[in-house]
Amino acid sequence: MHIEALRDYCLGKPGATEDLPFGPDVLAFKVRGKIFALVNLEAFPTTVNLKCAPDRAVELREAYEAVQPGYHMNKRHWNTVLLDGSLDRSVVIEMLDDSYTLVVKGLKKADREALAAL
Repeated sequence: MHIEALRDYCLGKPGATEDLPFGPDVLAFKVRGKIFALVNLEAFPTTVNLKCAPDRAVELREAYEAVQPGYHMNKRHWNTVLLDGSLDRSVVIEMLDDSYTLVVKGLKKADREALAAL
């Protein structure tokens, strides 16, 4: 998955926004101010950090070389995914969807309800 496709997909999520809170090299995708994806724009291949349920995070790391413990993140809850072409697009999309869903589940009820109305 190329960065442009990843960006379009992330911004297509209800309430999703993007910004550069850590400087020009790291693009953050957020929902209601909470990060669900971090893209290292300087890495080659491009990498994206995604939130993940702890058991699933381990499963993905064991199944795919391109999935590693989250760089500069809580390694129990985040994976770093190398977008080097080795992962099928559907696998990346599934991980993006899971990350977004986990972050939304952690939002306040009022924020979740506001997203559901979008």
